[in-house]
Amino acid sequence: MDHHKSLVNFATIAFYKEKVTVFEYFFVILHSNYKIMKKATTIEEQIKRLRDRNVTIVDEEKAKENLLDIGYYRLGFYFFPFEVTYPQLKRRDHKMKAGTKFSDAVALYYFDFDIRNILMRYISRIEVAFRTYMTYTLSNRYREDPCWFVNPNVVDQSFVDSFDSSCYDGIRKNANIRRHHKHYKDDKYAPAWKTLEHMTLGSMLTLYTNLKSVNDKRDISLYFGVNQTAVFENYMEAIRCIRNICAHGSVLYDARMYQLIKSGPAGKVTSDESYSLGGAIKVISFLIGRISSNRQHDLIIELNKAYMTLKNKGAGLQQIVENATHMTWELASISQLQAKND
Repeated sequence: MDHHKSLVNFATIAFYKEKVTVFEYFFVILHSNYKIMKKATTIEEQIKRLRDRNVTIVDEEKAKENLLDIGYYRLGFYFFPFEVTYPQLKRRDHKMKAGTKFSDAVALYYFDFDIRNILMRYISRIEVAFRTYMTYTLSNRYREDPCWFVNPNVVDQSFVDSFDSSCYDGIRKNANIRRHHKHYKDDKYAPAWKTLEHMTLGSMLTLYTNLKSVNDKRDISLYFGVNQTAVFENYMEAIRCIRNICAHGSVLYDARMYQLIKSGPAGKVTSDESYSLGGAIKVISFLIGRISSNRQHDLIIELNKAYMTLKNKGAGLQQIVENATHMTWELASISQLQAKND
C-alpha cells in the first residue's frame, strides 16, 4: 500500500473512532497528495543518478563538464527519447533503454542548439522582410495618414481599441519613440515606419490579420508567393511559433506547432508534418526562398551539415530526429549543393 492510501485509511479510521475532528480529517484528505519539493543535487549525485538509470558514462570528467555547462535539468529533455517508457509523460521512472550513453543526449542537445541558431537567423530575415514590406506598402497606400495602423477604416476597431495596452505602452518606452514624442509633443503615436519597427512579430501578425481590406492582405501575401491570405497567415503563425521556441531556448527538434500547418505553395504537408518541425522547415525554406534564392540554398546546406554531424555520432540519433521531425533531412548531398553554389 502506498503512502497516500495509508494516510487516507489512517485518517478515516481515526475519524470514525472520533480521534480527529471533521476539519482535521478533510485536511489530511486534501493534502495527502502533497509531494515534498526535491532538493538540489551535486554533480557527483547527478552522475550517480544517471548511472542508476542505466546511462553509460565513459568519460566522467567530460560528463561533469557537460553537466556544469548545460545543466542536469536541461539535459534531461534530451534524455527523454532514450527512456524505456518514451514517449509516455506520466508514470515515468526515468529508466533508460539498454545501451544509452551520456554522450548520446549531449549530441542531441548540440544538434538542437545548432539548428536553433540556424533557423533563428533565417526567421529573423523573414520577420524583417514581412515588417518592411507591410510598412512600405501600406504607408504609401495611405500616405495621408502616417498612423494608418490605428485608423478604423484600415484595421478592425477591436485592434485600435486594444493597441495602446497591447502594444504602444511598451513601444513608448523605446528611446527612439521617446525622442519622437519629445520632439512632436502633439502626436499620439509615432508614424508607422517608426512604430512598426518596434512591434513584435506576434503584434505584426495580429495587425495583418486585422487589416480590413482583402487587397491589402493579398498584396502582402503575394509578395511572399502565397495567393491565399489564410495560408499566408498560417505560414506566418508557424514562423512565430518556431521563433518563440528558438528565442526561449526551448527544445526545437520535437517542437509542436500552435496551429496545424496547411498545404500550400511551400509544398504538400502530411498530417505528421503539419504539427512538427518538418512542416515548419518547409515553410521557412519557401519564404526565405522568396526573399533570396541564395539564402534558401544556404539554409539547406547548413541544416544538412548539422544533421550529418549528428548522424555520424550514431544511427539511433538519426532515427530519433527523423521520427520527431517527420522529415528526411538528407534533402540532397552536401557535395552536390556546394557544387551547385560554386
